[in-house]
Amino acid sequence: MAGLTYTMLDAAHLSTGEIYGKVLCDLGEKHPEIVGLSADLAKSTKIGLFAKKFPERFFNAGIAEQNMVSMAAGMASAGLVPFVSTFAIFIAMRALDQVHTDICYQNLNVKIIATHAGLSFGQGGSTHQCTEDLSIMRSMANCKVIVPADGMETANAVQAAYETPGPIYIRINRGFDQQVYKDTDYDFQIGKAVELADGTDLTIIACGSCVHQAVEASKILDSVDGIKARVLDMHTIKPIDEEAILKAVHETRRIITVEDHNVIGGLGSAVAEVVAKSGKACAFEILGIPDTFSIIGLHEDLMSHYKIDTNGILEKVRELMGRDFEDDEDWEDEV
Repeated sequence: MAGLTYTMLDAAHLSTGEIYGKVLCDLGEKHPEIVGLSADLAKSTKIGLFAKKFPERFFNAGIAEQNMVSMAAGMASAGLVPFVSTFAIFIAMRALDQVHTDICYQNLNVKIIATHAGLSFGQGGSTHQCTEDLSIMRSMANCKVIVPADGMETANAVQAAYETPGPIYIRINRGFDQQVYKDTDYDFQIGKAVELADGTDLTIIACGSCVHQAVEASKILDSVDGIKARVLDMHTIKPIDEEAILKAVHETRRIITVEDHNVIGGLGSAVAEVVAKSGKACAFEILGIPDTFSIIGLHEDLMSHYKIDTNGILEKVRELMGRDFEDDEDWEDEV
């Protein structure tokens, strides 16, 4: 779908950001209206690959994220398609006023690729960790929010973002993500979850780096516990796939969400809103970063600490499977 120009042997050694950079270069060859912008972080965010290939179409705003966003808004108003790259913490907080007023309020065709998201730059501390951006960005009117699970899904997301008018926020990590998809040849659609494992006992809904952890947990639950856990890659947080969520509620009656984000306002909250609006009851848990600023450490260690890795998911699934709730098909008394 995304016209990748490298092999899977190459991709296995590329970070999600590098795949983004290569896909953007591929798109740039076909679409001269694409321009790139960064705020002195072209190398770190990998948009530097685009800058090297198309120097006349790349603009470094310096350490001035607000200016960068406003520049992108002006370019979009003139018919260009700007791809803006910086750390998630800087775009979602430092430049939020400009994202809100210059891009989303104007409903401009700007694509924001936010890197180093969640706890993926855990050793950078609170100034560089970003566990609030999903709650912030999904509250911006007109803005779509995508959290790819790996490099292949990032490639599809970037391609789909170009093809979809309006503001789009794509959240990716700092470094090397576990591979979930072998290639880009699967049915990726903005707003439609991907079912990675079938199950009738419980549904694990995950996004980003937690998708691989959920798939691994599903395998262990099947082989060790005999629990059939459905896994949904909810790559689009907004617009969220209500149909897939309600189908899971009806068919499994137990839902766990997992995200590398604060438990307030992110994937879990978005899923809970759908469930609450439906009037259908289910056993429900949100796994994520608690309402606190994270400790400092490597990404994998922090995921373990906050129990959003495979072991944490297993622990919560086993707990939830033992919880009593009204397991019947009479929904009328639950509305």
